[in-house]
Amino acid sequence: MTKSRAPDSFTRGPGRPREFVLEDVLDKAIVVFSEFGYPATSLGKLTEAIGLTEGSIYKAFKDKRALFLAALERYVDLRTARLEQALSGAPTGFEQVRAILELYVDYSHGASGRRGCLVVGSAVDLASSDPEMARRVNLIFKMHEKRLVSCIQRGQKDGSIRTDVDAESVGRLLVCVLQGMRVLGKTGRSREDMTGPIKQALKLLE
Repeated sequence: MTKSRAPDSFTRGPGRPREFVLEDVLDKAIVVFSEFGYPATSLGKLTEAIGLTEGSIYKAFKDKRALFLAALERYVDLRTARLEQALSGAPTGFEQVRAILELYVDYSHGASGRRGCLVVGSAVDLASSDPEMARRVNLIFKMHEKRLVSCIQRGQKDGSIRTDVDAESVGRLLVCVLQGMRVLGKTGRSREDMTGPIKQALKLLE
């Protein structure tokens, strides 16, 4: 796939303007917003991480909020693609749920865990004061919940998950577990710290 390119109007003296790869810029912005949160992410931090001037950021994205929204969309797309890949190799509904939970174990420890989740961190910071952001966050969480409910229902049909499980309630509970793991991950938890809760959560389905 060819990466999108956007013009960077910053020039160093005579010559043609540079170009930047949009996906690369957004990937770097994701790291900064995830680590510091939206309120504490200054344009200075962004320009240093991205390699663009403030003027170039304003011309490409209008303002910090617009850059954040573009980074959030990119973040969700990347995580969804990785999740779908993990689910494609799971033969039953139970194994699909396990695949989702194990993926969050990977996200919630080490460097990735300390960096945090863009949705849980930065987006939630904005949700209380920004109605549009609150709507976006709500849709993302509902998407996660719907996916988990679907996997549980599939497991009930293929016999890998108990039929007396309330799929919707347990799906919502698992969303709470997964997002809580991302919060704990910010404190530097180990992989072992995260695998225990996952094992207990899976027992709800056995």
